[in-house]
Amino acid sequence: MLQKIRVRGPVGRPRTRPDAVAADKAYSSRGNRAHLRKRRIKAVIPEKKDQATNRKKKGSKGGRPVSHDADLYKERNTVERLINKLKAWRGIATRYDKIPDSYLAGLHLRASMIWIKDLIRCD
Repeated sequence: MLQKIRVRGPVGRPRTRPDAVAADKAYSSRGNRAHLRKRRIKAVIPEKKDQATNRKKKGSKGGRPVSHDADLYKERNTVERLINKLKAWRGIATRYDKIPDSYLAGLHLRASMIWIKDLIRCD
């Protein structure tokens, strides 16, 4: 899943190596962290409690505690709220459209509806 990350820039082909990846505790696996580390991407992922407990049980052989940028992790909330607004549309939440192009068209339509609603609210 992490292999599909693309970051669009103003010109040229999309970058495949973002500066950082913010994710929730579900993605706190050793494999995900190793993949990001290998690609020199900062992982902004908090450690699960059970992983921390197991690491501490091993003592000095358990390694260093995982650190993450708490301020950068807080910005993830903005993205989560947008995804929740997108999923408020049943067709997107249930993946009703099985053809990728029609699903993407639905995403664009819903995103434009959200954008217009925000424009009207700001005026």
